[in-house]
Amino acid sequence: MKKLNDIISHFKNLPEFNRLDTFTYIRKLIDILPPRLKQGVKFAYIKNETLFFVLNHPLYKKEFETNANDILSLAKKYEVLNVNEIKFFVSHTTIKNKEEDDTFEDEKYKERSYGIFENHLSDEKLYKKFENIRNIIKKP
Repeated sequence: MKKLNDIISHFKNLPEFNRLDTFTYIRKLIDILPPRLKQGVKFAYIKNETLFFVLNHPLYKKEFETNANDILSLAKKYEVLNVNEIKFFVSHTTIKNKEEDDTFEDEKYKERSYGIFENHLSDEKLYKKFENIRNIIKKP
């Protein structure tokens, strides 16, 4: 019976899985970066012989730009990558506006309950709360 390592190495050698090697080398390249640079990288990818680094913060972009030649020499060390240029950019996540959240609350939906349930509570406060919920459900 074959070991798992043999099966994985067999798959990695197939031409359909050449991109796995590329991602492996990119991961190794990120791992050999200094810790102050490595923590700023979200991910990296190659497109048209250009290695793109997606960074967490604009300060990391400045730091990477000052070390671009060193990173390019490291990338060229792995001949598999075929990288001629390196680019850096910061990914910005979109934050929902407060106006969008208000419109969400205004949306109506059809109530699936009819408010038919028994209220067995003996505590007066809780009993009234359940009755209020029942009245809200029954309103059209």
